[in-house]
Amino acid sequence: MPLDSVLPHYHGFLATAAAAAEMAMENDVIEENLRQFLLVLSVSLGVATLSRVVSWLRNIPYTLLLLLVGLGLAVLNVRLVNLSPELILFIFLPPLLFEAAWNIKWSNLKRDWVPIVLYAIIGVVICIGALLWGLVNVAGASLATALLVGASLSATDPVSVVALFRELGVNKRLTTLMEGESLFNDGVAVVAFNLVLGIALGVEQFDLSVTIAQFLVFTGIGASVGALIGFGISFLTQRFDLPLVEQSLTLVSAYGTYIVAEELGGSGVIAVVTTALILGNFGSRIGMNPRTRLVVSEFWEFLAFFVNSIVFLLIGDQVQFSSLSNYTDSIAIAIATMLLARLVSVFGLSFFSNMITPDNEDISWQGQTVLWWGGLRGSVSVALALSVPAALAEREEIIATVFGVMLFTLLVQGLTTKPLLESLNLLGDQPLRQKYMQGIARRVALNRVISRLKELIERQEVDSEFGRYQLALVEGQIDKLQEEMQTMQATNPDLQAFAAEQIKEELLAIESDTYAEFIRAGQIKDELAPLLQDVLTD
Repeated sequence: MPLDSVLPHYHGFLATAAAAAEMAMENDVIEENLRQFLLVLSVSLGVATLSRVVSWLRNIPYTLLLLLVGLGLAVLNVRLVNLSPELILFIFLPPLLFEAAWNIKWSNLKRDWVPIVLYAIIGVVICIGALLWGLVNVAGASLATALLVGASLSATDPVSVVALFRELGVNKRLTTLMEGESLFNDGVAVVAFNLVLGIALGVEQFDLSVTIAQFLVFTGIGASVGALIGFGISFLTQRFDLPLVEQSLTLVSAYGTYIVAEELGGSGVIAVVTTALILGNFGSRIGMNPRTRLVVSEFWEFLAFFVNSIVFLLIGDQVQFSSLSNYTDSIAIAIATMLLARLVSVFGLSFFSNMITPDNEDISWQGQTVLWWGGLRGSVSVALALSVPAALAEREEIIATVFGVMLFTLLVQGLTTKPLLESLNLLGDQPLRQKYMQGIARRVALNRVISRLKELIERQEVDSEFGRYQLALVEGQIDKLQEEMQTMQATNPDLQAFAAEQIKEELLAIESDTYAEFIRAGQIKDELAPLLQDVLTD
């Protein structure tokens, strides 16, 4: 056979073999990545579950425990997976933001919007300005390093503190302030980071008016996209009652809103927060029945637990101790400067907020102290630092400084928050309230059992003597339960007001659900304002 006719077949064979080899390599890479992901998943969920089962570990927030395990793996140089900033920003961040905003009540947010906005916007400016001055003048860092470290560390991430607040029953207003600030602060910090990145790289010049205009454009586009998608899904879910579909829509909206807003040049963080606030406070009321709302809420609670479990383990696992030791001076100065800036912003802005909102209860100095100390840094700060381009010579210093400060806030501030709450006498009575609500639930259930027994006796469906005996046993249980609840009320009179508040919320929910039924049936088109809102208050 002539050589000219053989060569094409030979080249074709080589091309096919190369393609097959390349496909095999890709399959090996996919399999290895999948193994790494399953390993991370198993370790993170195992540690998180263990922290809830073992009694002496319950005093440590599970996020901090995961961080400690990750640090242990880093010490042993066991690297689970490479942590890319895009992974946090595009996969982990939207569900964490959505879950937090979904659970915030609009009434609480509206009451404290002034301090929240002050903390989230002015607080970011104070943090960046203070770190810029401290790192440049004291640590001798470059302008680029100071700007990017300041912008990265301006994002608060008090996940573990808020979880601790809920577990201990800390004042709900403190939880709202801490969580509300973090939600909007993340969006402002990401926007600020993008603005200063151009200045640090030397491709843009700082201009106050241009910077403000860009900030307004970023946040405006984000809020608009979030509102459009939030209200759209809210009215869409009025037309059907399919819990799994509505649950899926919330998940799609979290990621879809983030991506759409980023593609349009807006803030994906602000967009997700806006969508979740609308769906949690409006959409879930007019388009979801109570059962569906419970299903969706439990789904997001699990998803937040799932994502946090992975994120904090990976953050600890990515720490490079050799880099941290090279920049201990910068880290120490950044910690001191950040704490001082946080002190000035919280106490100064709280004083201003108390002064201009006389109708609201003042934020006490004890509350301000907790807000100051509880301003932890976490996944958002790390993601922003890791997203610094490799072309920047100071990238290693920026990452090391942000990691060092983040570790200090999580390990030192995070682990000392509970003793601080105890010393300031801010621990709530959540365990007692929970026990009281369990008593109410048992009493309702036993009363229903009595009603059923009486009905069976009247219909002669059971032996009368057996029925009366069972009736006496259940009534004895109710009497015993009533005595326990009266004792709890006597020792804590606030339980009476708490129970009344729970009943009012239940009545308002029944009223709102009734309006939603009429909307789904097409009998009315507009959402009605709750009539009982003012009646029950009066």
